[in-house]
Amino acid sequence: MSYNNDNRIVMTLDAGGTNFVFSAVRAESEIIEPVILSATGDSLEVILKNIIEGFRLVKAKISDEPVAISFAFPGPADYENGIIGDLQNLPAFRGGVALGPMLQEIFGIPVFINNDGDLFAYGEAISGLLPDINRKLEAAGNPKRYQNLLGVTFGTGFGGGIVTRGKLFFGDNSAQGEINRVRNGFFKQFDAEESVSIRGIRREYSNYTGINVASCPEPKEIFEIGMGNKPGNREAAIDAFRSFAVAAGDAIANAITLVDGLVVIGGGLSGAYPLFLPGLVEEMNRPFNTVSGQPLERLEITAFNLKDEKSLAKFLEVSAVEIGVPFSGNKALYDPVKKTGVGISRLGTSNAVSIGAYAFALQMLDKNK
Repeated sequence: MSYNNDNRIVMTLDAGGTNFVFSAVRAESEIIEPVILSATGDSLEVILKNIIEGFRLVKAKISDEPVAISFAFPGPADYENGIIGDLQNLPAFRGGVALGPMLQEIFGIPVFINNDGDLFAYGEAISGLLPDINRKLEAAGNPKRYQNLLGVTFGTGFGGGIVTRGKLFFGDNSAQGEINRVRNGFFKQFDAEESVSIRGIRREYSNYTGINVASCPEPKEIFEIGMGNKPGNREAAIDAFRSFAVAAGDAIANAITLVDGLVVIGGGLSGAYPLFLPGLVEEMNRPFNTVSGQPLERLEITAFNLKDEKSLAKFLEVSAVEIGVPFSGNKALYDPVKKTGVGISRLGTSNAVSIGAYAFALQMLDKNK
């Protein structure tokens, strides 16, 4: 479902730990220069007043009335009811803050709040990787079409979201898609985020080089070292991203075996895919051992690297065959090859979140008509 021709306006917010970035979206595109206000303050009241002021400034910039407010906000939260819980990066939020109801009373329009991983996945399902791959399948003459998507984000943390058959998947406690809580494949006592994050890459680079973690370069620089574009310990940089890839591939394999769809990766670390994506896909396809000594495929499906031309071509190949219907002269189409593809965001993470927030708001408004 696409809203790229819809004239309705939705006010949005990108809520970070340092800044609040407000905007307005129409037809899946920003229509104003974003308004940036501080996300910090001496009290919860100051921060809430900044949020209210940001949306007021946005409303003053647009010519038509907005139909909704929709944005991503950190959790834990009760997103369905617009209530924010105890936040680590915004410590003023404690004990449950009814942010959605507050904004709805002030602006008189529906307010929708979600997790950024969820909205990222939804944006990529609406206008990003999911429709792009389905267009490629059609061009290749392949009748297969994908309708489910696991979106993951690599950055300060490890986020996730699930879209199933055009709808954003919701759990019963606003805790869906929390892939960061999958067990760490390296360190069983930790969650996956300890390795699949900025701090994970810096820690591994520190381990390989002996440099104190506090003195380690940021992942962007470690990536450039690994690519041979900057001086430094290239082998250590490659090994750091290899460890990252194995931990991420293990976590994503655990998730995709339940979701059974495509995988799209976003976040600040996604641009380093040349160093981690091949190893990530390899880990997803690595078989289990069994007591009998015979290997067991890790997944019932085979993962393909959609950024690699040869792997993509293999993914797009037609594998469906005609089989006979028992006791009949008719034929049925059967595809014995089960595939998933792992790709990088087509829209860019921030844009995907914005489109996801916009589309989700309009979908909910249309549903409630």
